[in-house]
Amino acid sequence: MNPLKNTMDAGSQFEAFPLFEMKNRNLFWIGKRIQDVCFSLAGLILLSPLLLLIALLIKVEDPKGAVIFAQTRVGKNGKTFKMYKFRSMVSGAEAMLGKLMEQNEISGAMFKMKNDPRITRVGRFIRKTSLDELPQLMNVLKGNMSLVGPRPPLPREVADYTSYDMMRLLVVPGCTGLWQISGRNHVGFREMVELDLEYIANQSFKKDIVIMCKTVKVLFGADNAY
Repeated sequence: MNPLKNTMDAGSQFEAFPLFEMKNRNLFWIGKRIQDVCFSLAGLILLSPLLLLIALLIKVEDPKGAVIFAQTRVGKNGKTFKMYKFRSMVSGAEAMLGKLMEQNEISGAMFKMKNDPRITRVGRFIRKTSLDELPQLMNVLKGNMSLVGPRPPLPREVADYTSYDMMRLLVVPGCTGLWQISGRNHVGFREMVELDLEYIANQSFKKDIVIMCKTVKVLFGADNAY
């Protein structure tokens, strides 16, 4: 069974959803793209020493493993792409997932486990502080992600989506969003969908700036990132 079947079937439905005014917003999309490129490029330059340090720590702990983990995610209109993260798990972590599914600690079409045995020591720290997400600035530069938007789901998660859930895929996914500043892993899947649709319906430059500022505030010391 193709895990993307629901996504592809829903592709023709995107224009049918009257809930959001997706058309006649060309100036907004252009401005948002310019904002993404400028901010992500500046972030990569300013954070380059930190990026190199994290890469070194990951390599020291596990010399044989890759520093960057590229994972297939579902983006706008169901199009898949490779999302980049610093590797925070042991090699072969994906193969171990099946045995852990029954220990999932979040409801809906997602998997989260606070004491996931696959996570390395360095990985636990960079997940706690969300530093593992920094390579996604490259995704933003490439255009398959935005700084702010719904988090891009996994294909196996999208396979369980309803038509209503599919509306999360109306826009380019983001590095951060309302979910991250509203409790993150303490927020269930259904609540996440509602937050994403609220963002899509009311997105603006001002809202994006507010979300990014709040994201910086919750990055360190949060107990809901794992």
